[in-house]
Amino acid sequence: MKYDVIVKNALIPMMNGNDAVMTNILIKDEKIVGFLADVEGAEAETIIDAEGNLVLPGCIDSHTHFMDPGFTHRETFLTGTSQAAAGGVTTIIDMPCCSSPRSVRDVDSLNEKLAAVGPQAIVDYAMWGGVTGEDVREGKLHNVKEQADAGVVAFKVYMTPSVPTYNRVTDPEMHEVFKVVAETGLPVGVHAENFAMCDYYVNKLRGQGRTDGPAWSEARLELAEKAAIELGIAFSEETEARYHVVHMSTGIGARLIAQAKRRGLKVTSEVCPHYLVLNAPEAMTEYGAMAKIAPPLRTKQDNAELWEGLANGSVDFVATDHAPYKIQANKDQDEVPVEKDAPGMNIWTAFPGIPGTETMVNILVSEGYNKGRLTLEKLVEVLSKNAAVHYGLFPKKGAMAMGSDADLTIIDLKKEWAIHKDVSFMKNKYTPLHGMKLKGKVVKTVVRGTLVYEEAADELQGKILVKPGFGKHIKRQSIQELERKLKFQHYRAVSSDLFNNVHRRNIGNEID
Repeated sequence: MKYDVIVKNALIPMMNGNDAVMTNILIKDEKIVGFLADVEGAEAETIIDAEGNLVLPGCIDSHTHFMDPGFTHRETFLTGTSQAAAGGVTTIIDMPCCSSPRSVRDVDSLNEKLAAVGPQAIVDYAMWGGVTGEDVREGKLHNVKEQADAGVVAFKVYMTPSVPTYNRVTDPEMHEVFKVVAETGLPVGVHAENFAMCDYYVNKLRGQGRTDGPAWSEARLELAEKAAIELGIAFSEETEARYHVVHMSTGIGARLIAQAKRRGLKVTSEVCPHYLVLNAPEAMTEYGAMAKIAPPLRTKQDNAELWEGLANGSVDFVATDHAPYKIQANKDQDEVPVEKDAPGMNIWTAFPGIPGTETMVNILVSEGYNKGRLTLEKLVEVLSKNAAVHYGLFPKKGAMAMGSDADLTIIDLKKEWAIHKDVSFMKNKYTPLHGMKLKGKVVKTVVRGTLVYEEAADELQGKILVKPGFGKHIKRQSIQELERKLKFQHYRAVSSDLFNNVHRRNIGNEID
């Protein structure tokens, strides 16, 4: 057989283990069709040399806000998916809320969004469905099943305010949403912060004259997330809905999820890279509004507990909540107000959101795998497999198996470098990760057998190698659920009192 593509000299993870093997990956008709230890004599139209680097199943960012259509002064689907390609992400799943003139809450608005973003996509993409408190009040919950039938992978709910076209749910409205979404078998992804508590303490600290960055984190207190997660767990138990905590920021959240899983409930969670490596006192003091997100950055203790949550299974995978806003340096649309750093703006009036898709994989490789916090098997799970299973895309996505899409993330584990806000495909070039030193970097990204991104040896920034529109819309393949599998697992190498504190606070040591 003559193959379309051979990816040679690829160090790939072994199935169900932490070992890796050097091999050559055979690709035909955009699918993986085999592996050969020696490809002498094998023919292919294209050869991609992995150069002995680690090759993971294409990584997935399952929580992005690419702001298109309607908010393209913040991001476009082209700039967003270009960042994905540069960061080794081969599939993104975009949220329903950040579109204009209307958010995705029915099939017509879903199709409008797909028509707008399709011609721009560099990597493949799936879609979240939308449901709000307004849909409950106006008797429009029939839109849930219709969106599910159209191939969305989950439904997003906000307990705190989002954009005007995507309002939050009250507690009883969320209960109604859980009941209806449960009938579809799909997850309900909830922004889990208690609105009344956040609103009260934001107003209290603001009234006290606080304008420092950490005040934002203090006002959106840990207890607000804890209370919200506990309510969602109760609703899941009563309705049998699949409850997913998006962008979970606290260690107590991981413990609550672990307890619910031990009880056999259908609960899952994700964490963002910034909640693993940044803390509020430092990052919000240094970067102010550029580090403002919701939920906010927390503490070093939470960093450690969330790493342990990834290792033991109480946190199921990583996603970014990528949501940039316009900064003054972005001059291309002067008629649009600056949203992060306008004159007179402070920590309360600046918009909450940061980018992350371009750096997610690199951070997990450097700070997770290379520092011994995650095994190779766990790295594959939290970057590729688990999100694909959870959202019904597996094994088309998230797997390196015969018949799977030939999506590959190629990583130089030894490369040392530093994140720089200006060396990026971001439209608004800011990040509280600026200057962070990492070991391990994505050097090539392959989507369905095509090399879409390659690092340029003689330039700071790599190159996008395909034209806009190459990426395809991927509908949900089936309804799948992650195993409720929990395992206590020590870090391989940690020399920090923080790790001991994790055990003193009983995260993990109650888990089978």
